[in-house]
Amino acid sequence: MEQRNISQYYLVNNGIDYRTMHQLRNNKNITAHIIEKLCRILDCTPNDILTFTNDDTK
Repeated sequence: MEQRNISQYYLVNNGIDYRTMHQLRNNKNITAHIIEKLCRILDCTPNDILTFTNDDTK
């Protein structure tokens, strides 16, 4: 978002609701549908916005 000068306000005005913004800010779970929306708004792929980390705390 920073690289493309896109604000949180812009995301809210383009289909990302406040609840989802709260989840994103707090590293909470989001759905694949939200990832798709973000990618369409930001004109990117999921690899550009997601990072997979191995969580060995199970």
